[in-house]
Amino acid sequence: MKPVFIVSTYPNKKSILKIANEFIKNKTIACVNISKIDSVYSWNGKIQNSPEYIAIFKTVTKNKINLKKIIEETHPYDVPEIAEIDVTSINKSYLNWLIESTN
Repeated sequence: MKPVFIVSTYPNKKSILKIANEFIKNKTIACVNISKIDSVYSWNGKIQNSPEYIAIFKTVTKNKINLKKIIEETHPYDVPEIAEIDVTSINKSYLNWLIESTN
């Protein structure tokens, strides 16, 4: 089984924690890293400067399709970022923990 990290940005920490706790509980993910960031982007023809939170959801390949689907369905943004990072190298003990935590 391969590790997969899914990245998304959210408007506030509360919106991530709500879904992240459910994902952990049902073993869709093993972990999520959440960090406050500043984003600069174009939206509706205007340049936006917004504080956001980035979430890195850590799972395995068998869960990625369902994870992306639920993120998209529950995300507060009209156009959410849902980017998959293909992890090509990871230490064995962390991978074992990731697999155990999602089974």
